[in-house]
Amino acid sequence: MGGACGSVPTVAGEGAEEPLPEDTEEQLSTGDGTLEFSGRKMNHLPASICTLGDQLYKMYLSGTMITELPDDLYQLHNLRTLALDANKLPELPEAVCSLPHLGRLYLGANRLQGLPMSFSRLQTLRTLWIERNFLHHFPPVLLSMPALRCLQMGDNRLKGLPGDIATCMPGLKGLWLYANRLERVPKVLLRLHGLEILDLDRNRIAVFPDMSGLKGLRLLSFDHNPVKAPPKVGETVTLVGEGAQEFMEEREEQRKQREEEAMEEQEREQQEKEAAKAEGGEEGEGEEKQEEEQYDEEEAEQENPNTDRYSGNREGDYYEEDDEYYLEEEEEGYYPHEEENYYTRGIY
Repeated sequence: MGGACGSVPTVAGEGAEEPLPEDTEEQLSTGDGTLEFSGRKMNHLPASICTLGDQLYKMYLSGTMITELPDDLYQLHNLRTLALDANKLPELPEAVCSLPHLGRLYLGANRLQGLPMSFSRLQTLRTLWIERNFLHHFPPVLLSMPALRCLQMGDNRLKGLPGDIATCMPGLKGLWLYANRLERVPKVLLRLHGLEILDLDRNRIAVFPDMSGLKGLRLLSFDHNPVKAPPKVGETVTLVGEGAQEFMEEREEQRKQREEEAMEEQEREQQEKEAAKAEGGEEGEGEEKQEEEQYDEEEAEQENPNTDRYSGNREGDYYEEDDEYYLEEEEEGYYPHEEENYYTRGIY
């Protein structure tokens, strides 16, 4: 069951009630569902904490020296964030793997050498920080958690990554591998196309491959590696490392130069189009003037039927049947009537 906000629930056990830590009621009275116990020395977390399932969303137990958690921790069905870092845990308490909606888990600065297979039950987990532990190998159970987005594994003992991480964890966006024992960039990283942040600081990498194929990459840290030049990356990637600042400044200058050249080319093409249009306009005006003169001549002839367009006697050039033909055409509407031109009649 869940305790009401403002009350301090307790749990009966072996004839005695186990109270919640001090100021629990005060912290929950704010309504944000957060309990901050970091830095307090606690031998264990009281089982009565499990009665806060309806109220508790975030719980911070960093540096409390806690080594075990209540078995009924799964009752905290609304818990989204749990911090257990800096507690010197030799292994992860099994109860953590029972939290149904956990999204963020902080396990840094403990003594973990791996993760239990039951960890795969945390299918809602999006962020895992497990830095500063004793991981010699990438925990295989993480490959069954495709929903992970941010994985912080800095300051461990890793020498490589599993080859199927790209297919098993396609949604990974942030990967921190600083201060490990990598001597080369794992090839599988080049297939993590959704990766946005990659930290390879403080490893033993002497040569970086071409990483410009990682189109989603936004930040790459390669500092404190024995490399002679910054890695080759896309133009939008921010680099952190020796020589990175000069490299990015030069890259920015080149980008600006390309943009200026492109603008100059567009302006030149526009000027050429306008010049061609102007030249075509002059020719069109000449043709239009000729059409207008011809049209004026035709109108003048219609107003003065005795004017002969041809040289010589009209009787020698025209025949009576021709006159009749033109008369028929005029009656059928082939020629404009008085005060009407070819454009208003839609002939042209």
